[in-house]
Amino acid sequence: MRSFIATGALVATAFTAFAQEPPRQDLTPVPVVRSFNLVGIGAGVYPAFSGSENFRGLVLPIVRASYRDKAFINALQAGLWLFDSEDNAIRVGLAIEPRFGWEARDGTRVEGMERREFSLEAGPNVQVRTPVGVFNANVYQDITGASNGQTAQLQFIRPLVRLQGGGGLRLNGVVGAQWFAGKTNDYYFGVRPVEATPSRPAYTAGATTNLQLGVNGLYLLGSGSLLFGVIGNWLGDAAAESPIVETRFQPIAYLGYGVNF
Repeated sequence: MRSFIATGALVATAFTAFAQEPPRQDLTPVPVVRSFNLVGIGAGVYPAFSGSENFRGLVLPIVRASYRDKAFINALQAGLWLFDSEDNAIRVGLAIEPRFGWEARDGTRVEGMERREFSLEAGPNVQVRTPVGVFNANVYQDITGASNGQTAQLQFIRPLVRLQGGGGLRLNGVVGAQWFAGKTNDYYFGVRPVEATPSRPAYTAGATTNLQLGVNGLYLLGSGSLLFGVIGNWLGDAAAESPIVETRFQPIAYLGYGVNF
């Protein structure tokens, strides 16, 4: 999980200039109200590498914006909606997201290993709105050649506390599952024979499914929003059994402020 600042700044520059028309509200990882668009800054705490029991902090830009309700950026995801059902309940499009690698200096269990590179993953993206919440699903391919693997994700976001009268608190619950193909999982969690040591045997990681549970929300403050979230990820067996993994429970927390426009 690295390079948040560089990636966020790059995508923000590409989309913020076109964020002019506020479309309908959706339940997403950045639950903005009043308008669809927001730009700000936040600080997060996350594992030093996926599987680490140590943490590091990072400051990053926060952007959520849309152009004509078609092109969008929402935190670290950007994309384009290509199809809408007549009742606007189903949306189908394409999306792209970064996946962050790690370096040997990120922990003692990965010391002496080759760096796992930052990559971009892209593919079809589907959103289904229901009376009880929103389902988001995607199937991605690594398009930058790091792992050359695939991932698939299904996420459900449900409103727990809604804003009343245009002010106050909004809180969403998030539950999801993410599948890693063997190539993807082995790239990030495998140990190559040349990387093996007496305390770190060679390991080939097969496909696995990771689980996610958490909350995110905001509190309106004048023309801006205080954003926050706590997400816990539970690594599947093929990842958790890797000799580089110290704990399969991987929490992430963030706090930020953005200006609505």
